[in-house]
Amino acid sequence: MTGSIYAAKPWLPLLSEAQRAPVHPAETLVHAFRASVARTPDHPALAYFDGRLTYRETDELSDSVAGHLAARGLEPGDRVAIMLQNSPQFVLALLGAWKAGATVVPLNPMYKSAEVGHVLHDAQVTALICSDRAWEAYLRDTAAAAPSVRIALTACELDLQTKNDKRVLDFERLPAAADADDLVAVARQGLAAPAGRQPTAAGTALISYTSGTSGTPKGAMNSHGNIMVNAERQRTGHPVPEGAAYFALAPLFHITGMVCQLAACLTNAGTLVLAYRFHPGVVLDAFAEHRPAYTVGPSTAFMALAATPGVTPAHFASFQVISSGGAPLPPALVEKFRAGFGPYIRNGYGLTECTAPCASVPPEREAPVDPVSGTLSVGVPGPDTVVRILDENGAEVPFGEQGEIAVRGPQVVSGYWGLPEATAAAFPDGELRTGDIGFMDREGWLYVVDRKKDMINASGFKVWPREVEDVLYTHPAVREAAVVGVPDAYRGETVRAYVSLRPGASVEPDELGAYCKERLAAYKYPREVEILAELPKTASGKILRRELRSAR
Repeated sequence: MTGSIYAAKPWLPLLSEAQRAPVHPAETLVHAFRASVARTPDHPALAYFDGRLTYRETDELSDSVAGHLAARGLEPGDRVAIMLQNSPQFVLALLGAWKAGATVVPLNPMYKSAEVGHVLHDAQVTALICSDRAWEAYLRDTAAAAPSVRIALTACELDLQTKNDKRVLDFERLPAAADADDLVAVARQGLAAPAGRQPTAAGTALISYTSGTSGTPKGAMNSHGNIMVNAERQRTGHPVPEGAAYFALAPLFHITGMVCQLAACLTNAGTLVLAYRFHPGVVLDAFAEHRPAYTVGPSTAFMALAATPGVTPAHFASFQVISSGGAPLPPALVEKFRAGFGPYIRNGYGLTECTAPCASVPPEREAPVDPVSGTLSVGVPGPDTVVRILDENGAEVPFGEQGEIAVRGPQVVSGYWGLPEATAAAFPDGELRTGDIGFMDREGWLYVVDRKKDMINASGFKVWPREVEDVLYTHPAVREAAVVGVPDAYRGETVRAYVSLRPGASVEPDELGAYCKERLAAYKYPREVEILAELPKTASGKILRRELRSAR
């Protein structure tokens, strides 16, 4: 990068002294967790409705899971797939697998049989840990069809709490399976973790399969070191005191939830508050009960919380930091949320391939909005990260010009599991080519415009969906918006918008089209608008434009 304008890191003056300081993370999260156990053994590590597990209890229970896996024949380096919601069982399975020397493969609980089957085969998974209901419904057969799977544990996520909130825990306990061990029963056996299997920073902690919003999922190999450098940056760069409550708004199987919530919390000896899955009313009740200091989630989650009847500023009064990631954050939402509830939502940007964040808004600052496009900045890189903007030939473009975002730093993974060609294409010389289009201003603020593949070509003019969506979000009736290109005989492609409305709001599609026409160039405004009750999303809250395109 000799002569690079970005390698000079113009963003460093925007960081606080604490953020600029070097970090010295523990070797792995297992090491960091055990240090927290030693400091605060009786402090709650996990809170799940009315259930609590202290650091000592979580350590002992996960030791027993590790001992069981080893006794069943799991070898160091074997893969353990975990397919659970945000529950203590997920954390016990994760720590237990790592203590046994395994690599964890987090799975989206919304996956169907074919999607799980692809991962089990692709990662050559040895052990599967899932809910008892998923095992009985289809995963028993899916696992049987994967020759590598030799160990199965199931969990009833009614365990470790007694509240049984029917809004999310509306299911019954199943009889014990004859062909799978019960995770909580195993955890209570009091087994010791196997000796000599301590993970290392260089070891592969996760094979995280990308969400598949733009193609077949690929397994990014997140090392323990990747996780810990970002977890430690979260801990030292945010004003969250040791022992504070972190609310798990993002799913733990997603890299944002794994690193920014779980890893950061356990490193900081905090209490990780879990509520199974996202339900606005349940989340707000948990905010009121546990008074968390930190959470991170997609913009769609904050839209849903803001639209929930009975929500008040008091629900958010305890937060010291609220971050957003995983889905674009419209500037209008940030201002509406602050006006209605008080907190300023701090934008961030990252990918599975860079182990969650590679840029974020420093706590002492607010993200600027680009005056030309109306795009909210996603923040600035950290002191040990270099973000560059490249043209189609891989050459740097000047500040202010759009190009592909490239990332180099200690959080970038080594590549994709079993895909050397895809790795070579996406990580030339170890630098991640993200496939996202963006630009950086002279101060170092990064702006993400859109995905390369989502660009619309209307009569030869480029239209980035984000720009149109940001305008739609300023309309008082709009709750969610997604813009896609659809075939058009005359223009090649034309702009089509899908929106959902805020509770009690009413607007005609033509009105929304006219609203955009007043605020956008003629080739950008949506010629077609469709109003839906809900927009399709991934479990992490990212709106699926691909599904909307294919629905035509």
